Amino acid sequence: MANGNTPNGPATFWTQANALLRKNLTYQKRNVRTNVRLILFPFFLCILLVLIQKLLDNQLDKAKYRCGCICTKKQGDQCLEKTCGIQHSDLDQVSACPITNPPEWPPFLQLPAPQYRAVRTEFLPFSDVPNPSCRTNGSCPVTMLFTGTNHSFGQILSGNMIPSTFAINNSDFMGSLATNVLGSPSKTEYTNFLEPAFFSNLPIYYLQSQCTQNSTFSIPVNVSTTSRQQEVRCAQGIPLWRNSSSEVNNELFKGYRKGNTERQINEIAVGYDFLNSNGNIFNVSIWYNSTYKNDTGFDPIALARVPRSVNLVSNAFLQFLLGPGSKILFEFVKEMPKPETPIKFDLASLLGGLFFTWVILQLFPSFIPVTIITATKRIRLGVTGGWIIVMELFPGFALYRGLYEFAESAFNGDALGTHGMRWGDLSDSSNGMKEVLVIISVEWILVLLFAYYIDQVLSSGSGRSPLFFLKGFQKKPSSSFRKPSIKRQGSKVFVDMEKPDVNQEREKVEQLLLEPTINHAIVCDNLRKVYPGRDGNPAKFAVRGLSLALPQGECFGMLGPNGAGKTSFINMMIGLTKPTSGSAFVQGLDIRTDMDGIYTSMGVCPQHDLLWENLTGREHLLFYGRLKNLKGSALTQAVEESLKSVNLFHGGVADKQAGKYSGGMERRLSVAISLIGDPKCIGNPKELKGRYGGTYVFTMTASMDHEKDAEDLVQQLSPNANKIYHISGTQKFELPKDEVRIANVFRAVETAKRNFTVSAWGLADTTLEDVFIKVARGAQAFDTLS
Repeated sequence: MANGNTPNGPATFWTQANALLRKNLTYQKRNVRTNVRLILFPFFLCILLVLIQKLLDNQLDKAKYRCGCICTKKQGDQCLEKTCGIQHSDLDQVSACPITNPPEWPPFLQLPAPQYRAVRTEFLPFSDVPNPSCRTNGSCPVTMLFTGTNHSFGQILSGNMIPSTFAINNSDFMGSLATNVLGSPSKTEYTNFLEPAFFSNLPIYYLQSQCTQNSTFSIPVNVSTTSRQQEVRCAQGIPLWRNSSSEVNNELFKGYRKGNTERQINEIAVGYDFLNSNGNIFNVSIWYNSTYKNDTGFDPIALARVPRSVNLVSNAFLQFLLGPGSKILFEFVKEMPKPETPIKFDLASLLGGLFFTWVILQLFPSFIPVTIITATKRIRLGVTGGWIIVMELFPGFALYRGLYEFAESAFNGDALGTHGMRWGDLSDSSNGMKEVLVIISVEWILVLLFAYYIDQVLSSGSGRSPLFFLKGFQKKPSSSFRKPSIKRQGSKVFVDMEKPDVNQEREKVEQLLLEPTINHAIVCDNLRKVYPGRDGNPAKFAVRGLSLALPQGECFGMLGPNGAGKTSFINMMIGLTKPTSGSAFVQGLDIRTDMDGIYTSMGVCPQHDLLWENLTGREHLLFYGRLKNLKGSALTQAVEESLKSVNLFHGGVADKQAGKYSGGMERRLSVAISLIGDPKCIGNPKELKGRYGGTYVFTMTASMDHEKDAEDLVQQLSPNANKIYHISGTQKFELPKDEVRIANVFRAVETAKRNFTVSAWGLADTTLEDVFIKVARGAQAFDTLS
């Protein structure tokens, strides 16, 4: 296998990455049909989405989904002019109509419904709160809480906020309503084109310091071309003073259904904290019930009726300064005009993040994407956001957040007729794309470095120190053997004192460690492997203090029964496992710290073939050759010589996929893989036979009547002969070599043939198989005695 192409040195990380990349590209090319299907499947889904989107657009483009119109000028059956608008539309059409002049609505306070207004309870023991009996007839007043550092000033302002009279102009009902303090328990929408207070079948309330009899009446409400009657009722407003903002907070929270043990609603309409306000300073905080916004995280956020609360307290301070006739008139609230907006349903944008979600749901609990969506909504409101940034440090969450932002921006852009997300939108605080892109970019770099670090520290028993990146600041070790500590572990090392070559080998290793040399390919010093005990079983000693020195160019074989430690020894030598103690050197490199360098001069042919069915024999060798740091013409030459050496070169076999090889061809390819790149070859069968097989094996077949004659013949040749096999006249004996001469055996057999019939006979040297059987029997006997 010598080809003169010795690797220059250990394969770097980038060399290994290049080999893996080339192998994977070849593998993917071999699976081109599967890859084409994988690539075309998303395109198929996109085409399917386009077709479904086209079908939806055609349906939504029909007249019943467009703004309603009537023909105002005809010529025969042809309409020359038509007028479109809300007045000509039904409920399915009205949302598509342009609203150039939205209606004006009087401002409202958000009031609790009569059955939910605050009353005296066990969890609200204030004596100034109304009695619970008012709920039976729906006469409970509306409670407003006040606090501040200046009690007298606060009392004056709170008294100015609730009027004592109600005025209405019969010629302008809607306009005159705005001069009073109106409120409604109805829930708001996310737009204000229609005020729910007038369309909820609930009465409108006007606040008074004291309600009189016959304080309920109806007024006409005109919207576009329609008119309806609206019930208006009086509601008494009572201002209650609290000593601190903490008392107000506590009372507001306990009025929330989940804030008390009885799960009752005891709602306060609004709260004011005048803080340090006085005649020269106006500083106020306002509490309002945010649950009416319906902020679930999934639906659009509804409008809050807060402006009227601000206007009330502002007018109260203005009246304190300038007199009761002074006020800031809050005439109306009005939605922004809108153009004609055809009804659209952007299916592609809506499902944009669904494909990724589909994959994520296979790996994580289903609540995680919902949590992310909810948290994203909360970020938009400014409620909280730090914890979601922490979650996005996991790459999957960051990617999902980015896809979610893209999908929502595209959906909203299509619905509103605007653009989707652009680069300029990264500075917009309403989306989190800037943070997502920063996190993903930083994660890409950090994860790449972390993967490299883990590969260097934990890969295949290489044993690199966790601080290997500081190696450049340390003194470079010598390239020869490094003398380990002579101090041995406390474990017992079994040495057969009857085999002096074992002690001789150990002494040889000690000498080599004291006087390093590069003439030995492998040096093992007291190598030991112990597997920890499990399930109550004791620890397993796989390798017990092995010391071994193998010169360059020597072929070394290991024999032993099952459990003798052969596989454990090989696994330690090739870096799959780390030794428990002791050390070993391959070409002067320590297996505990320098496996990367050792791999370039080592080939491994495992017990089972590790091949890729879709790669050819040549492609296998190219991959492993690159891992041995072979390049260019040297790599090509090494591959061809390796294929020729195992008879896989001619007849197109080299370019046949390994999955089509026979078992023998696969084994030959594994041998070629292990030998590519000139690994160093490293006992000696003669030594094994000399130690365990110092005998000849004599075999003789005669009739069963003359078996005793054959035994007598062998005893005459060698008094210490040992019968090892006997069946149907065939007997096999071990003859010590120091007692037998081959010529004497031939003469004795010729003489025996004159006395009885000899069907067959033979004399052979000990084979490695005989040696192995003998060693295995000896090991079994040792285990029995132990």
